[in-house]
Amino acid sequence: LFSIVVFGSIVNEGYVNRLDESQEHCIFNRNRNACNYGITVGVLAFLSCLLYLALDAYFPQISSVKDRKKAVLSDIGVSAFWAFLWFVGFCFLTNQWQVSKEEDNPLNEGGDAARAAITFSFFSIFTWVGQAFLAYQRFRLGADSALFSQDYMDPSQDSGMPYAPYTNEEDATDTVGTYQQPPPADAFDTETQGYQTQNY
Repeated sequence: LFSIVVFGSIVNEGYVNRLDESQEHCIFNRNRNACNYGITVGVLAFLSCLLYLALDAYFPQISSVKDRKKAVLSDIGVSAFWAFLWFVGFCFLTNQWQVSKEEDNPLNEGGDAARAAITFSFFSIFTWVGQAFLAYQRFRLGADSALFSQDYMDPSQDSGMPYAPYTNEEDATDTVGTYQQPPPADAFDTETQGYQTQNY
């Protein structure tokens, strides 16, 4: 949302012209690079957010441990990278806005849009730093749990198993003695049990 505000403000009201000119110039000290930087970083940050939102939704379906680890590490790296780009953008836009000449924009058009772009660039620094921190916590949590574990765990050692492990029938008769022989073939013979059959 912050990136939409930044590039939307610059695209919508970031270009003004003097009364005696027909060509529009960037509101940030007539420096086209400042506007281009704000728009480019804003659009790419928005697309990056969409990409990682999709990755976050798909993350539970990733079965490979290596792929999960790569996804979380890339989240940390990309978030830190975007925090740096927003810091540069905030400093660049603020500097260019401070040195802007009043005669270049006598009617003070687009001033609110310029301040909004600067403000939300500043907020974006902390949101991306926070995202990098949350991704790092996820990485630490995954390293301590089975999220990234490649070690084999014997299921019979797990106390949360809902059923007993498999035992061989021969072992069961020797050690436990719970194995029972099948009933004899004539156990269900009606004639030996004294049951009478009825003919319908």
